[in-house]
Amino acid sequence: MFETVIGLEVHCQLNTKTKIFCSCSTSFGDEANTHVCPVCLGLPGALPVLNKEAVKKAISFGAAINATINKRSMFDRKNYFYPDLPKAYQISQFNIPIVEKGELFINVNNETKKIGITRAHLEEDAGKNTHEDSRSLVDLNRAGTPLLEIVSEPDMRSSDEAVAYLKKLHSILRFLNISDANMQEGSFRCDVNVSIRPKGDEKFYTRVEIKNLNSFRFIQKAIEFEVERQIAAWEDGVYDKEVVQETRLFDTINLTTRSMRSKEDSAEYRYFPDPDLLPLIIPDEVLEECKKIPELPDEKKQRYINELGIKESDAEVLISEYEMALYFEDLIGAGHEPKLCVTWLTVELLGRLKNGATIATSPVNSAKMSELLSKIEDNTISQKAAKEILDELMQNGGNVDDIIDRLGLKQVSDDSSILAAIDEVLAQNGDKVNEYKSGKDKLFGFFVGQVMKAGKGAFNPAKVNELLKQRL
Repeated sequence: MFETVIGLEVHCQLNTKTKIFCSCSTSFGDEANTHVCPVCLGLPGALPVLNKEAVKKAISFGAAINATINKRSMFDRKNYFYPDLPKAYQISQFNIPIVEKGELFINVNNETKKIGITRAHLEEDAGKNTHEDSRSLVDLNRAGTPLLEIVSEPDMRSSDEAVAYLKKLHSILRFLNISDANMQEGSFRCDVNVSIRPKGDEKFYTRVEIKNLNSFRFIQKAIEFEVERQIAAWEDGVYDKEVVQETRLFDTINLTTRSMRSKEDSAEYRYFPDPDLLPLIIPDEVLEECKKIPELPDEKKQRYINELGIKESDAEVLISEYEMALYFEDLIGAGHEPKLCVTWLTVELLGRLKNGATIATSPVNSAKMSELLSKIEDNTISQKAAKEILDELMQNGGNVDDIIDRLGLKQVSDDSSILAAIDEVLAQNGDKVNEYKSGKDKLFGFFVGQVMKAGKGAFNPAKVNELLKQRL
């Protein structure tokens, strides 16, 4: 029996407007090499100037994971040559990072586990290489974008735990609003370090690094394949030959890993303090300001359960995405009943989002949903009619009041109209009236259904129930 040992390195792009050491824009998807300057091009004589906002965002993250925030940290040069790194070194933090010794908690199979976070340090991103036929192109728009590299302890023991950790980390970053953590755009990238050992053995064996994974599914599949590969090598007696310290790539088509290059040790990067940057000293007032962080997902979940009376499973859905929680908070802030909000957000709206649409891109925003809920709560429309209106809003947009009038969905609460329908139904079903009066109480539902049918769904159900009981 073997035990899996997993440690993760996450590169998170901070959502500053400008790069970490210059004033170039961090805008994504623009024409290649349009957001560049002498600093991020690595031209001789250009000097870096640290972006204060990147520092503040790093401190906020440290506060969120109960970490030590070093009031004095250093920037170092990490030396290596690659076409997307014009200076031939990356400015990073090595000996003294801004954040150390943090933690977060995950829940897998109803068990809570603490995962240690070794460090989180600031650094600049490299550019992007694109390979076309026999040539390679370099886009340096991304060079100098501020990154927070978050390094975990090797505390995870399964791919499920690794994915749970990443989802929790992703959620914290979004709720802190320090990164959009968009995996498709590369602003939340993960390197996975995987090794195995016999159950009960405390020794760490050779680990391999799987580079630049950008989806939770691929991360899980890459870990599972690599664990199987290493176990097979051990059992075949070729572990020392087959499992070497190296960087591997993940083939997203065949769901396998393959060797990319031997893995460097830190000494090979020849780290030394960057002579162009002074030590980073964080003033007390900045430290205290940045420690005042917003409500995080776990705290929000407990508040929803304890103060709003929401079921734990529903609270989990509400905090699963930053935009989902914001949407829900908007509805609650407008004064709507919490359980009604939960139903119409997590069941009705989510059930209608298709073709990759999300809460963030939903055609029905929180303001429009609030209008709809108001019409339900004041009995202008029935819940059934509200579903028709939501369908119309999803497909064609429009105004809630206009749709109600156009589709004739306004609920009838007028006593005389409802009583007329009740009297007609009772007159047509005299035998069932007698059965009801002789004790067959279950027939009440039959009468309600017949009256609602006569009203073509426009009658207020509560008023129908009230008047029907009086007549019977």
